[in-house]
Parts: sequence; structure tokens; C-alpha cells
Amino acid sequence: SGDTVSGQVLLELAGPLPLRGLRLEAAGRARVAWSESPGAVAGTGTWGVAVRAPGPGPRREAEVRYLDIRQSLLRDPPEGEENLILLDGRHEFPFSFQLPQEPLVTSFTGKYGSIQYYVKAVLERPAVPDQSVQTELQIISHIDVSSPALLTPVLRSQEKMVGCWFFTSGPVSLSAKIERKGYCNGEAIPIYAEIENCSSRLIVPKAAIFQTQTYLASGKTKTFRQMVANVRGNHIASGSTDTWNGKTLKIPPVSPSILDCCIIRVEYSLAVYIHIPGAKKLMIEMPLVIGTIPCIGFSSRNSSITSQFSMDMSWLALTMPEHPEAPPNYADVVSEEEFSRHVPAYPPPIDCEEQLCCPVFAYIQEFRFQPPPLYSEIDPHPTDVEEVQPVSFML
Repeated sequence: SGDTVSGQVLLELAGPLPLRGLRLEAAGRARVAWSESPGAVAGTGTWGVAVRAPGPGPRREAEVRYLDIRQSLLRDPPEGEENLILLDGRHEFPFSFQLPQEPLVTSFTGKYGSIQYYVKAVLERPAVPDQSVQTELQIISHIDVSSPALLTPVLRSQEKMVGCWFFTSGPVSLSAKIERKGYCNGEAIPIYAEIENCSSRLIVPKAAIFQTQTYLASGKTKTFRQMVANVRGNHIASGSTDTWNGKTLKIPPVSPSILDCCIIRVEYSLAVYIHIPGAKKLMIEMPLVIGTIPCIGFSSRNSSITSQFSMDMSWLALTMPEHPEAPPNYADVVSEEEFSRHVPAYPPPIDCEEQLCCPVFAYIQEFRFQPPPLYSEIDPHPTDVEEVQPVSFML
């Protein structure tokens, strides 16, 4: 929207040619059309018996225009003449026009409709039909995935009881999360999911990106849905669980989301589902918006890292031992002689009344101990018999 489109029309003539006009047309429209399922049509059969035979269903059509520009590329003919005579050879006619400032819908071609823009040159000659040639014009309505509405994470969870009536084998639970709602072509979506299989069957988790095309005409709706990308996880045995800590699913080259056309909508969703043998699949769908301007910048990247860290903390359990090793006691790294020089035999009693009359956070006595030496696995004061002596000190 708002861009300037410029180019030229080339006209090659083998000889002089009278012309009535040469015009340029720039047009854009959204159009949908489909036929309903065949219906029954009343008729008369043999011996005059009334029958109902299959017939064509009603046809649904709708159209919306977004662009309509016309320009004349020829100068006016000389005074007193109706036509303009062009000599033989190559003629170039430059043109330039500006697209409207209001948003234009992204170009798209789907199952039951399309959104198309084109530039056409029409040659008008006397006594013969008009001749035309056209070139398609690709329009993109930008969607910035850095907008706050598209940076919010999406979380869904669901549980399904496998079996029927009294022959249930246990539930299968699924929860999934993506760190944001908006992505662009070529990006990989990290998927975080937890699957718990309490049933008696072997299940398989999967994820897929679906494109849903919705067409509206004459008060009716037509929907077409297709899978554009998918990924598969490992089998999960009965009584087991599985976790996806950022399993990636790359977005293929697809059309951006179209949400601002009144007769055509193109929407996307990320489905995380579980294939259960002998039962209906358990599925979670999270909305996606495929944009054109990628998410860049410190704030968005920082929020992405923060959300990823908050979602995936399982790596912490792998790096930390189950029972952490305690640090050494002060008496283990300080000799008894050094300790006795700094600690009196009988520490003076604490005056509780004097202590309470001062602010609690401001009352800090001087630290009377020297800082301990650097910890080393080699004991600087080895002894034959290990001595463990209780130590008490106060601040």
C-alpha cells in the first residue's frame, strides 16, 4: 500500500498503424465461486410417473474490488483527425501510478477463490477488436509478528479416557505450549509438550501446521483445510511419559495469514495430537499467525528467551546431583591455633535490651574472624586422627 508502480509498455509495429487509443489499467479484486453439491430435481418419467433426478446445485459467487486505476498512454490525435498514426518500429510508453494508502489485501490463490492484482495494457484500433496484454502484480499486506498481541505464549491441555463404558484402560493426558503466536516463513517453532500415557496402549505423539481457507458468498461458507508441515515424536509405552523440550517444526513457504478480507480468510493453527490405536486421536490446536516482518530486537528476543527458560527447567535436574555436597566446615580449613587467637575462651554475654533498642538491620558487629583460606582438596594441616570440634561464633 502506498508504493509507486512504474514500468513501460512496448509496442512494435511492422508498418504504420492508426490507433484510437492505448490505455493502462491496474485492477485488483477478491473473487470466490463454487457450486453446491448436486441436488434432486423433480421430473416426469415413463408413463407419466413423477421422479426426482440428480441435478446441479446452486452456484455461489462473490467479488470485492480493491484497486481500479486507468491511464491513457497516447497523446491526443491532431485537430480534425479521429485517429493517431504511429509509424513502424519500436515504441515505448512509460507509466507510473501510486497504490492507495489504505491497506490492500495480500495476493492469494486458493481452492475456491483468489485475490489477484494485475496491470494491463489495452490497444484500441479502429474496426478491429481491442488487443491486450497483462502482467500480474504481487501485493503484500505486512504483518509484524513483533506486535504485543502476537508475542504472547499459547498454552493448551487436554485429557482423554481410552476405551468405552466399563472397558476403559486409563487416561492419556496432553499439554502443549508455544512461546509466541506469530511466526514468519522459514522460522522453526519450538514446541513444549508433556504427554502422559496411563492407558494400556502404545501411543504416538505428532504435531502439524494446518492451513484453513474460508470462503463466504451468498450467505454460505465453504471451508478447505490442508496440512502444510508435520513432525513425529517417539512411541510412548503404557505407563510412561514423554516431554518435548523445544521440539522444532519448520514453517514451509506459505501465504501469510489473511484476516482483513470479507470473503476470503486464510488462517493457520498448530496442532499437537496423539495417535491412539483403536480410539479417536487426542488433539490440541493453538492459533498461529504467519506474518511478513520477523520478530527482531532485544526486547522481543529477551522475552523469547525468558519464556523458553520458564517453560523448560528439566535441564536443571540433569546437571545438579540429587544430594549436593555440603561445603567444608570452618574448623576443617582453619588450624586450632589460628582459631584460638581470634575466639575468646568465654564470649561476653549479649545485652539483649541494648541490642533491641537499635534498628535490627543496622546492628552489625565487626567480623572478628579472618577470612578462611582458599578451599583445597589437600589438607594444609594433616593430622593422624581426625578431630571434630564444635565451633560457635556470633556476629
